[in-house]
Amino acid sequence: MKPQPWLLLLCLMVLGCTADTRLPAPQSDSQPAIESQQLRQMLEDYFEEFLKLAPLFATSIGDYRYDDQLAIVISEEQRGRRRALYRDYQSKIATIPRERLEADDRLILAVFERTLARNLEALRFNQHLQPVRQLNSMPVDFPIIGSGTGLHPFKSVTDYDNFLKRIDRFSVWVDTAIANMRKGVEVGIVQPRVVIEKTLPQLDAMIVAEPKQSVFFQPILQMPQNFSESDKARLAFAYSQAIEQRIVPAYRRLRNFVQEEYLPKTRVTYGLSNLPDGVAWYEQAVRTQTTTSLTPEEIYQLGTQEILRIKQEMERIRTESGLQGNLQEFSRYLAKKAAPGFTNRDELIKGYEAIRQKVTPRLTKLFGHLPKATFEIRTVEQFREKSSPSQYQPASPDGSRPGIFYVNASAIEINPRRASESLFLHEALPGHHFQISLQREQERLPRFRRFGNYNAFAEGWALYAESLGPELGLYNDPSQYFGRLNSELFRATRLVVDVGLHRKNWSRDQALKFMRETTGASEAGASLEIDRYIAWPAQALSYKIGQLKISAIRSKAERALGTKFDIRAFHDEILKDGAMQLDLLERKMDVWIASQLP
Repeated sequence: MKPQPWLLLLCLMVLGCTADTRLPAPQSDSQPAIESQQLRQMLEDYFEEFLKLAPLFATSIGDYRYDDQLAIVISEEQRGRRRALYRDYQSKIATIPRERLEADDRLILAVFERTLARNLEALRFNQHLQPVRQLNSMPVDFPIIGSGTGLHPFKSVTDYDNFLKRIDRFSVWVDTAIANMRKGVEVGIVQPRVVIEKTLPQLDAMIVAEPKQSVFFQPILQMPQNFSESDKARLAFAYSQAIEQRIVPAYRRLRNFVQEEYLPKTRVTYGLSNLPDGVAWYEQAVRTQTTTSLTPEEIYQLGTQEILRIKQEMERIRTESGLQGNLQEFSRYLAKKAAPGFTNRDELIKGYEAIRQKVTPRLTKLFGHLPKATFEIRTVEQFREKSSPSQYQPASPDGSRPGIFYVNASAIEINPRRASESLFLHEALPGHHFQISLQREQERLPRFRRFGNYNAFAEGWALYAESLGPELGLYNDPSQYFGRLNSELFRATRLVVDVGLHRKNWSRDQALKFMRETTGASEAGASLEIDRYIAWPAQALSYKIGQLKISAIRSKAERALGTKFDIRAFHDEILKDGAMQLDLLERKMDVWIASQLP
């Protein structure tokens, strides 16, 4: 997983290296066409207006002008303002003569046009009536934001005062969420019971007896030494008061409502299609997450085919090993031969640091341009590790906050964990951290493009990055390579399971059974995955759909260019214009392939 889920949704709505590895700014002997200049200004105006509606997103990209604000995105007022913004800019871009734009700007306009249409389409549906779940949910993410190590800065006295104002707004968010969920009950739009059962322990963790026990008190324990004694005392008192009088009461209010009033009204079905207008809602989610016109049934069949293909590769490896038995037995055999796993979080982090040391110096074999941003490796916080997978949080463009590769280490003391090479490639290098940082550092792109995200591109790239392990010195251990195949098998299985749950009326048990039989996953591992798909319909489709498209584009380039194919130039071209819809990516790469031919 990539950026934190709530932040990905915001991105959808806007859509360590040396200096000589930076992408150069394009050189031009003449000024851009006036129409291109007008488009760029229009996009800057749009982005400025959007940031006012998305202050947390602004903070995440290093724009701190709105750090004292927290938008109530789930309110009708906010939904109306966003709808008006998208429609306004649809009207504005309709006046632009596309034929007079420069080539790069025609691509940028196409991305923007589709993003506006997609955002308006999403607002047709009532996701705001289901605002609470175990991931991609403000009550779960707000503690991370305000922990002192999240995206809100805590470097100055003003930073601390700003977050106190965000705490005030969080109470408003909670009351809005409760009102929305009551309305959802009235109109039949409620969460599946399992989603709420997974969320309740996370709410409970925020209800503490004393302020110092709260994650929201951590910034006070980490206050900069240069603060005056009076400021230290004032802020410590203010945060204690805020936790006692606003944070804890808000979480208790939400928790009591969810437990006593909402949980009994939750549904026993699991699919989005079971809700009012749910079939159209799921189809919209599929289009958004895959950026394609593939139907759910086509995706289901594609998943079935990919499962078969990947299992054939697994069987080939097993056969070459000379071992009898099924794939699950072979996997257990490889695990026994591999180095033992880690039993504490610090050692697991060191295991991933060792992978970083191996991969980093080899990146220049595959890429001509590397990002400047650094990243840290941490374990997922214990209050959310039972329901949150490993994931990546992007770095701020100004370098003030590194990226964070979060590793899930739940129950590591009982079930030892090995550092996964494929997971590192996916979340860190050359996956999410590499791609997102490189995109954000491209100042030649308008900010709408630098900070936009499209899951099929980002997750597709990260899954494609897993396949680059042999070229980066990894997968020498047979269990790691087999693990990489199993990782891909998981993503193929998601195509079947997600559609099964949300379109074919599968039960949770049916989905669990299919997942476990197909991948050999444990009960706990499969449950974590299935409950994620239930909570976030269609998101899991983006990985395999994007990876297959990127792999197909590479195969096309290799066939067309033969010995002239340059893997470094290919990767640089894929990444240099940032994330975009998959058909636009293919169109762009077709032009690049043609330009490389004699």
